[in-house]
Amino acid sequence: MSTALDVVAGALILAGCLLTLFSGIGLVRFPDVLSRMHAATKPQTLGLLCVVAGAAVRLHRSVDVWMLLLVAAFQLVTAPVSGHLVARMAYRTRHVRTDLLVADELRPALLDAPDGAAVRRRPARTPERGTRRGR
Repeated sequence: MSTALDVVAGALILAGCLLTLFSGIGLVRFPDVLSRMHAATKPQTLGLLCVVAGAAVRLHRSVDVWMLLLVAAFQLVTAPVSGHLVARMAYRTRHVRTDLLVADELRPALLDAPDGAAVRRRPARTPERGTRRGR
């Protein structure tokens, strides 16, 4: 029975390592930011989940499994959100190759922005009256 669990754990860890490797290759090879964000989040997250599952099968102690579940939950929450935010900022600062987009649903929102601005600009800070700079 122990050898069957070792084979399953090894297969999961190997699959996770391959997915993470393909994610790294995608980061180097893909042409634009949006494709790279896809490669950075999807296969990398699934790869880490496979490695965590393989480690949980191999370790199978209560304390270890709970710690691995926390790692998996943290990864599921942070990686897609951070990838989305980086891709959104890349689009708003016009670092996206629009010739590779199939549908551009955010373009009308950019065109309606004042002065065609992609990024919301903060108003210039003026010194308050009565301060040393304001005099």
